[in-house]
Amino acid sequence: MKNNAEKLYKIISEDKEKKQSLFRTALTNPKSALEEICKIGEDLNIKVSKEEVIEYLSTLDDVQTKLWLIKVRGGL
Repeated sequence: MKNNAEKLYKIISEDKEKKQSLFRTALTNPKSALEEICKIGEDLNIKVSKEEVIEYLSTLDDVQTKLWLIKVRGGL
């Protein structure tokens, strides 16, 4: 069974407006984007923690996501 972070990622990635909004937020404030991802999950009754989101995103083979994760963790 898919975990909630994966389910939420799929939903967000299929919603162009949400995806673009999160992308813009992530450029200037990655931690705020992470909080927004969790809020979207809460609104959709798909509970996820920041740690679960980070853990799932770190499994993706996507350079941009990996750079964003470094920024979220306080790097760059």
